[in-house]
Amino acid sequence: MDPAATAFMIICAALVLLMTPGLALFYGGMTRAKSVLNMMMMSFGAMGVAGVVYVLWGYSMSFGGADVAGIFANPFDKFGLRGVASTVEGVTTTAGADGMPVIDVFGAGVWLPEVLFAGFQLTFAIITVALISGAIADRVKFSTWMVFVAIWLTLVYFPIAHMVWGGGLLSGAEGGIAGAMYGITDGVANVAPIDFAGGTVVHINAGIAGLVLALVVGKRLGFGKTAMRPHNVPLVMIGAGLLWFGWFGFNAGSELAADGLASLVWVNTTAATAAAILGWLLVEKIRDGHSTSIGAASGVVAGLVAITPACGSLSPVGSLVLGAVAGGLAALAVGLKYRFGYDDSLDVVGVHLVAGLWGTVGAGLLATETGLFYGGGIDQTVVQVVIALASLVISAVLTLVIALALKATMGWRVSEDDEVAGIDAAEHAESGYDLVARGGRLGVSSAGVQHDARHHEEVTTEGATA
Repeated sequence: MDPAATAFMIICAALVLLMTPGLALFYGGMTRAKSVLNMMMMSFGAMGVAGVVYVLWGYSMSFGGADVAGIFANPFDKFGLRGVASTVEGVTTTAGADGMPVIDVFGAGVWLPEVLFAGFQLTFAIITVALISGAIADRVKFSTWMVFVAIWLTLVYFPIAHMVWGGGLLSGAEGGIAGAMYGITDGVANVAPIDFAGGTVVHINAGIAGLVLALVVGKRLGFGKTAMRPHNVPLVMIGAGLLWFGWFGFNAGSELAADGLASLVWVNTTAATAAAILGWLLVEKIRDGHSTSIGAASGVVAGLVAITPACGSLSPVGSLVLGAVAGGLAALAVGLKYRFGYDDSLDVVGVHLVAGLWGTVGAGLLATETGLFYGGGIDQTVVQVVIALASLVISAVLTLVIALALKATMGWRVSEDDEVAGIDAAEHAESGYDLVARGGRLGVSSAGVQHDARHHEEVTTEGATA
């Protein structure tokens, strides 16, 4: 076991886990005040459901043995992390000095505890499904969302993760699409797909799923007629900062070692994100005459999304180009929902789908070894387009089936009265903000009545006993 790599990966896994609470703040601030708790609960609920199902069968479906047609792995092979978190009789493992199973992930020559790799991948599953929630803010039943999380992860996320990272159809392994297109040498595709940390698995997957759900669930009441502005912009910016911080675990951690490539990935991630902020703000300034803080925060996320698949293959200058284009494209794309009439509440499509597609395809253009702009020919770009479209179609079709099935059984929408009054109160019996003025242990309510916690009695503001 490599102790340095193990310590590095424990930190990176924690950073990625932090991204989902960061996303809750980012999304929560962008909703209306009466929906902030529900929006944040959709992220926290995803953490609960994904954490359980990934341990039970998610890791096995993604990285277990007994590959099924290159689509998914046997969900029972490592069910409950059997043979991963501890040695089990009848399961062949390589044990480290402390007896824990260790693996050389992807044949990289770095031996890690397998349970650590499983934990790292668990955090990816959590953030991916949580991203989808922004497309359907303000209007869906929390119970339906929770059931959707479990089903979507099982039928969509785990298979795509296996196809891309587990040696399946969208990987560079023998039997994959890339190998069929350009041939195989020593069991590896001559032109292997580039997806360093999840352009297809995470962002294209979540982005198209968000679009499908937005179409199936329908528009919010008053969409396009009533202003639905973010209720807490500082919260949005704090969330964006936490996402950026956690994303270093997301990208650099995908190298699985604290080495030179992980260092390059860190710089590329920073460069692309910085450029994306400027790209977004420039589009806003030209189009609207001003640059907004929401735009800056959204530019952060767009840049992070775009560099995710490409961060291990680009130079820092190439990362600047990729990020600047991503910020501009995403800024333009968020307006598509008004043109085409779909209610993607928090711009999951504009940011994650569009920037994810650009980052995946852009890797084929800007990769320093195989990219078109570096003299590598068109082959890498073609492979990137194929895997992007494949993941998009697979996710869209399967998400549509799941969404329609849940619509017919549990139903997606809360009642119109609950949506108007506030989904926080209807779904959680809470409100995000106590707007009644209080001070210390003795405060005055909006009705002019003081509440004394010591004596449990109410007195009027004039001092008479109520």
